[in-house]
Amino acid sequence: MPKFLIIQTAFIGDVVLATAVAEKLHAHYPDAQIDFLLRKGNEALLKGHPYLQKVYVWNKQAGKLKDLWRIAREVRREKYTHVINIHRHATSGFVTFFSGAQEKRGFNKNPFSWCYTQKAAHFFSKPEDEHYIHETERNQWLIDDLTDALPARPGLYPSPEDYEKVRGYKEQPYLCIAPSSVWFTKRYPAARWAELLTALPAHYKIYFLSGPEDAVMADEIIQLSDRKECVNLGGKLSLMQSAALMQDAVMNYTNDSGPLHFASSVNAPATAVFCSTHECFGFGPLSEKRRLIELKGLYCKPCGIHGYNECPQGHFRCANDLITNDLLWWTSKEI
Repeated sequence: MPKFLIIQTAFIGDVVLATAVAEKLHAHYPDAQIDFLLRKGNEALLKGHPYLQKVYVWNKQAGKLKDLWRIAREVRREKYTHVINIHRHATSGFVTFFSGAQEKRGFNKNPFSWCYTQKAAHFFSKPEDEHYIHETERNQWLIDDLTDALPARPGLYPSPEDYEKVRGYKEQPYLCIAPSSVWFTKRYPAARWAELLTALPAHYKIYFLSGPEDAVMADEIIQLSDRKECVNLGGKLSLMQSAALMQDAVMNYTNDSGPLHFASSVNAPATAVFCSTHECFGFGPLSEKRRLIELKGLYCKPCGIHGYNECPQGHFRCANDLITNDLLWWTSKEI
């Protein structure tokens, strides 16, 4: 029986998308042990996951290398048959190398890829390409010979307690807006969110979702709009509680950021606003009901994969030139 370890020690959204690998492996090997290694701070995403037995948590903030060595020894003792390293940095490559696994798999950009028994090229599509490779599709290349070529949708599993926490917010039809992002150029401006807020159908309750550090942005948006009765839940819900709330929303609005992938993981309706980045990088929505909104044909877009703290060109047209009415695409299809 194979024994799998999946490694993804990057950010929240990357971990969510990596769960598609666990979904696929479980579908083909339902009795196999599947474990996961991630960075501290993201472990709540996988708490109670039905297809994962063990989750290793690497503390990158305190004693980073010492804790990496601890993790590496624990992994080696488990005697995995397959280590699937989605991360492309040397630290995860070392754990893969030291694991002693029969099959070591990962991307060719990892400095330890020389030790892999199987590796895949890692690259991003270009805006002019006919087909955009999604991140879940790239990750699937690492296991397609073990399963098949079709990637699964990522999966998060909020607990009964998570659903109970948000049950009271679901008493009337509602929308969710996750307005922030780590990077300024991936963040739809507060004034533009306020325009959308004013234009949205009046009979919906509107909830703002964010971490505690971004709650002030929701307050700013509400003050700029004509819609003061919105509820700012910034910092009041956990990651999984946010996913549980998004699941039953009539629509969820996000940037190119982690909450978009929460929506994909629970198949929640999603409208994703991509400012400086581009769908070709592979991080678009995967829900059945979805729309990606971005400005086409702008000479400077995309300006980077992750974004910047300010617009390199000084105009931020990729956000400011978007049309509010385009974000209302789903309202003409209401039942």
